[in-house]
Amino acid sequence: MPWSNQNGGGGGPWGGGGGNNQGPWGQGPNRPRGGGGGGNQPPDLEDLIRRGQDRLKNVVPGGFNGGVFVIIALVIAAFWAVQAVYTVQPDERGVELRFGKPKSELAMPGLHFHLWPIEQVEIVKVTEQQQNVGSRSSASNPSAGLMLSGDQNIVSVQFSVLYTVSDPQAYLFNLEDPAQTLQQVSESAMREVVGRRPAQDVFRDNREEISTQVRAIIQGTMDNYGAGIAINAVPIEDAAPPREVAEAFEEVQRAQQDEDRFVEESNQYSNQRLGQARGQAAQIREEAAAYKNQVVNEAEGEAARFVSIYEEYRKAPDVTRQRIYLETMENVLRNSNKIIIDEKQGVVPYLPLNELTRQPGNQPAGQNAAGGN
Repeated sequence: MPWSNQNGGGGGPWGGGGGNNQGPWGQGPNRPRGGGGGGNQPPDLEDLIRRGQDRLKNVVPGGFNGGVFVIIALVIAAFWAVQAVYTVQPDERGVELRFGKPKSELAMPGLHFHLWPIEQVEIVKVTEQQQNVGSRSSASNPSAGLMLSGDQNIVSVQFSVLYTVSDPQAYLFNLEDPAQTLQQVSESAMREVVGRRPAQDVFRDNREEISTQVRAIIQGTMDNYGAGIAINAVPIEDAAPPREVAEAFEEVQRAQQDEDRFVEESNQYSNQRLGQARGQAAQIREEAAAYKNQVVNEAEGEAARFVSIYEEYRKAPDVTRQRIYLETMENVLRNSNKIIIDEKQGVVPYLPLNELTRQPGNQPAGQNAAGGN
């Protein structure tokens, strides 16, 4: 300690010590009994402290008192360096602020340095993010996501908004809470589109078209706010009636399905009967056309035959008249009973040769009766 170097002989600070390892109060330390050797004597605490002070003086310039300021300065410098150096990840962008005013350039991914505390940095994630809207996004508000459709039905819609930050500066400073603003704008846009459509479109028919319209409305509103957000997609994850009326709604859905089934069955029966009727109508038309062609052809044939006979008649009227008469009489008398009468001899015996060629069983009943008589 400091008093060990005073008075030249090792006396205490008050001058009462006389050396020989005496303490500051004039009395030396107690020595162990029973021996004079120094090998078993414990180390002197004061000596250890004195040697530590000497080493610290050699290391720290200016002695112990000046070294404290140096240590404090080094600690402050290390703290400032930690605050002044920052890292931007690959999915992030940094916006440096000088006295609260943002710089024009962005901090790209990597290690960067700024003059803290004059300059500060805000880190923004620029990869695609998801904002859930509906009952799942608000556990404390179970009515979130309930909307009125165009046909006066209440539907519960749960959807997500996928977006990226296109302008980090606008995202940080143009809106107080961009995430909350985006959620409110998204829910308002969905209510607007659902309110113009029937509930059936939201449940299953036109979800894709509804998502496209909602995305356009959200993007236009956020652009008007200068939010620096690009909307990528608005997928509708679930759309269902409220729990209180779910059973009644399911009953209505089943009734509509039954109606659709009955209409489909009636259409099938109608198509079947209509097909049969069309087939029958086509068959009748074909038969009528065939009959028409047959009659026309026969008439044309008769006309052609008459014309040919008339032409022959014009060439030889007498011969043609005689031939026509003979052919007509032949057709008339072919199957009749014949009796030949001559003007001079009266009844001429007639041998019906054609009757002899007939079988007895094929003879007419009148002839058999006449032969019996």
